[in-house]
Amino acid sequence: MDTKSFKDNSSPKQSSRDPRFLEALTPILFLIVMLTANVFLFEDTLGGANQIALLMAATIGALIIFKNGKRWPHISEQIIKTIGSAMPSMLILLLIGSLAGTWMISGVVPSMIYYGMDLINPRVFLITAVIVCALVSVATGSSWSTIATIGIALLGIGKAIGIGDPVVAGAIISGAYFGDKISPLSDTTNLAPAMAGTDLFTHIRYMFYTTVPSMIITLIIFAIIGINYDFNTSLSSAETVKATIDSHFNTTPWLFLVPVILLTIIIMKVPPLPALMAGTLLGGIFAIIFQPHIIQDVAGEVTSYAKASYISVMQAMFGDVSLTTSNPTVDQLLSTSGMRGMLNTIWLILSAMVFGGVMEAGGLLTRITRPILKVAKSTGGLVTSTVGTCIFFNTTASDQYISIVVPGRMFRNAYKEKGLKPEVLSRTLEDSGTMTSVLIPWNTCGATQSRILGVATMDYLPYTFFNLLSPLMSMLFAYFKIKIRRIKEDK
Repeated sequence: MDTKSFKDNSSPKQSSRDPRFLEALTPILFLIVMLTANVFLFEDTLGGANQIALLMAATIGALIIFKNGKRWPHISEQIIKTIGSAMPSMLILLLIGSLAGTWMISGVVPSMIYYGMDLINPRVFLITAVIVCALVSVATGSSWSTIATIGIALLGIGKAIGIGDPVVAGAIISGAYFGDKISPLSDTTNLAPAMAGTDLFTHIRYMFYTTVPSMIITLIIFAIIGINYDFNTSLSSAETVKATIDSHFNTTPWLFLVPVILLTIIIMKVPPLPALMAGTLLGGIFAIIFQPHIIQDVAGEVTSYAKASYISVMQAMFGDVSLTTSNPTVDQLLSTSGMRGMLNTIWLILSAMVFGGVMEAGGLLTRITRPILKVAKSTGGLVTSTVGTCIFFNTTASDQYISIVVPGRMFRNAYKEKGLKPEVLSRTLEDSGTMTSVLIPWNTCGATQSRILGVATMDYLPYTFFNLLSPLMSMLFAYFKIKIRRIKEDK
């Protein structure tokens, strides 16, 4: 269709009016109703039902915007801009799918699981998972890379020793987002102080006030879970899993060169896309060298090893690979879907970006958050309002960057007027914007991590203790500061 037909033929003098509060709220209420209905009516809500709900809610929002005087070119431009902001995330997601495939057939992930079960005590496995993911994410600055590499291996170990996937996923995400929050290499750690008007290292120093208590409580909770877990039946099955992996893969420490090289590349600040592509290709090369029988198994009745290698590596990168053993648990561990397995998630992200673009184009999000600034009178109320606004933007705009940028712009002057340091705002943005993004099923972060780990967002959410505690700690710290100040004033 000729896009010229969508040109704005209205008079240049034609004005649009601001949306009313109820109008701005209508698309969100409609979306909540549809998402709730999908939970009860569809087994796999991410297979299309939630995507359609987001697009339908966007349609409602567009109709309201038309009614208020804006035209299609304005809305279209904002949708394209919003989708463009999510494009790097979608490309990264595709490469993570291909990386998972080649790391599986190369034996990298199976070897991590095999050796990991020897090194990790089941009682402290959850604590170990949190700490390992935290260290890797601090070093790399990326929760996504941490979860897609170390996280997948830890999930496999957890499955082998009998710990439920949602619990393990919660530990992995808690550790990975610690680094995403506090590493100087993290994009959000750099974005938050830029929006608040402070410098990077002052921002990181201020975050320790809320981050350290949140992490300590998280480790204590996971320690209690580990101590009280029943491993009597699962430990014997873990040995069976090890034996099955060893009989099907050439498990050798040489395979650990692949993740070591990838982590080195990331630490050297190579951008995510070329870094993940390098990791994917390394996985393919190591599969050809170390796993010839797996290459032949995936390729089927192909006599030439060169052809079989090409077919197997390509299949692992773009499509389904399922290796059959005598152990159903291992069969689950050894199945990947490559780039193809990420398409539903990308569909969800695209739909969420359309919804977010429409809401932004019509000023609907700004209209909803405007009353918040009016009622946030005290310091504690201002911090609480900032937390609520960040969560609101994570839910409606479906992107963690928007949940940092927009509230950062909104509240910057308000913090200044109350005599609060900009680091207080940047810390609150990080505690709430970065941390809660992974808890929203249709947010780019929530959709991505759910797909990578194969665990529904709402299933792992109750166990992401660090992410849940961070915004609460931000509010509690603000209120305690007020209490201490009043006590000193009274004296």
